[in-house]
Amino acid sequence: MNEETREPGATPTQVPPAPAEPGPQRISITKFFETELRVAEILSAERVTGADKLLKLEIDLGNEKRQLVAGIALSYAPETLIGRRIIVVANLEPARIRGVESQGMLLAADLDGKPVIATFDAPVPPGTTVR
Repeated sequence: MNEETREPGATPTQVPPAPAEPGPQRISITKFFETELRVAEILSAERVTGADKLLKLEIDLGNEKRQLVAGIALSYAPETLIGRRIIVVANLEPARIRGVESQGMLLAADLDGKPVIATFDAPVPPGTTVR
């Protein structure tokens, strides 16, 4: 039936829209700014006993030193990380991972299942806010 032959008040038959693909949950900018991203320098790194993928890192956040546990051991040898400047989520509650306390989280991309640490191409001081 075309527009000219449809009865007044009748609506054309509509095909329901296809369900949307599930995507990431969106958050407000206010909620995003609750996340404290800061620059940290890796001071030391060692493997976590009994965990092939985990490294224990000591980091400098400018005004304090912390310990992180990160699942990057299959991609990074501990000795290659010393001195690197990374991005850390600094306001996470501490967590125990394989019995080791982690006081934050480093940011890394997932490239074909392998972590790639987010770093800087300029010497940014530890503790600097990332925005």
